[in-house]
Amino acid sequence: MVARNKLLKSPPYPVQQSVQRLGGNLRIARMRRNMTIAEAAERIGTGPRAVMDAEKGKPSTGIMVYGALLWLYDQLQQLDEVADPSTDKVGLSLETAKKRMRVRKGKGLDSDF
Repeated sequence: MVARNKLLKSPPYPVQQSVQRLGGNLRIARMRRNMTIAEAAERIGTGPRAVMDAEKGKPSTGIMVYGALLWLYDQLQQLDEVADPSTDKVGLSLETAKKRMRVRKGKGLDSDF
């Protein structure tokens, strides 16, 4: 028996809510552009089921479908900003703390020629 990905079956609640919100936002973007699901699917090179799953925030929907829909709706730049290392306050703080700990005392000058 093949083990199923538990994350797809039961994602953390905040993750599930965020992905569903993204799906809803993509649906609004499609509707504002007066596009059908079939038209959006055709334009990004996938089937209507993938677009419907993305708009529902289905956990198994691939990141490429979300990325292609963002591209189609001229919102791809927002994906570029996701997990931007320059805005990762915790990561930057940890990196700074780690750098401080790596400082080593020098052995001094060696005058043995």
